[in-house]
Amino acid sequence: MIPTPEITLRDARAEDAPRLAELHVRTFRETHGGGPEVEFREQHWREKFRSGQLVFCVVLETDSRKLIGFASGELHRSEPPGYGGELNKIYLLREWQGRGLGRRLLCASAARFVRAGIPSMLLFGDAASRSNGFYEAMGGTRLLAPSGEFHGGYGWSDLTRLQSICGSRTVARANDPV
Repeated sequence: MIPTPEITLRDARAEDAPRLAELHVRTFRETHGGGPEVEFREQHWREKFRSGQLVFCVVLETDSRKLIGFASGELHRSEPPGYGGELNKIYLLREWQGRGLGRRLLCASAARFVRAGIPSMLLFGDAASRSNGFYEAMGGTRLLAPSGEFHGGYGWSDLTRLQSICGSRTVARANDPV
């Protein structure tokens, strides 16, 4: 039997930028195909950490220090109104999906927004994504265009409700600081 590695969820740091960039490129390609190269993403992450725009960035790391997933959030300042936070990145390597780790990322994201005094969040995804069922199971409401079309966006107008879902579906872990 192959041992299951311990997975730690922790706040990302500026020195994670090179490994975060590699993970970002790999997960983006697994999900969407194409995309920028690692050098571009590394510069992007270095700037994000320097700019102070991030409300948070969390990573999932194995006991061998391999990054396997991440999520980041910023303030939401555009359409649609009524949401304080934007979960602008949430990715998990395909080989690690289906183990509750996406839930850990989403729940940690909600907790960090709430801790920052941000009571609501949204994300913009792909209308054809296989992740959409997950967002709906986690209480996300489809955001519709004025024409009534769905383009892949989900909103949580009350993150305490999402935290309630998280609490009922996950076991609290000592290494998941909120």
